[in-house]
Amino acid sequence: MSLYNVFDISGTGMSAQNVRLNTTASNISNANTISSSQDKTYRARHAVFAAELSKASESHGNKQGSSVGVKVLGIVESNKPLQIEYNPNHPSADENGYIYKPNVNVVEEMANMISASRSYQTNVQVADAAKQMLSKTLLLGQR
Repeated sequence: MSLYNVFDISGTGMSAQNVRLNTTASNISNANTISSSQDKTYRARHAVFAAELSKASESHGNKQGSSVGVKVLGIVESNKPLQIEYNPNHPSADENGYIYKPNVNVVEEMANMISASRSYQTNVQVADAAKQMLSKTLLLGQR
């Protein structure tokens, strides 16, 4: 693997973690919303990632096992049950007196945000280390 592939890998890793951070931020910002029906209630969303193996197999003669980055496959909604609360005096209550709250666990989302932030930071450090190695390699030719 070329040292230049490290920039592709860390770059796609940073992009993937950026999607994860944005999704987590959306979950946290909608954690306290209330709805009058299950269909309109916000559901927690999570990013799904996969290694990009197609580029690796094309550029390395179909050698499996060496990936060239991270691909965001999509964002899926959580299938955890919604929080249903009986509150007939609430203005958003349905005809039976129930209000519906999202299935967002703020503690889990904060842990997810810390994890995504640290993963992003690690990818930045990997790219910086690769840049320093390339710079030192170029300096070897000057002596």
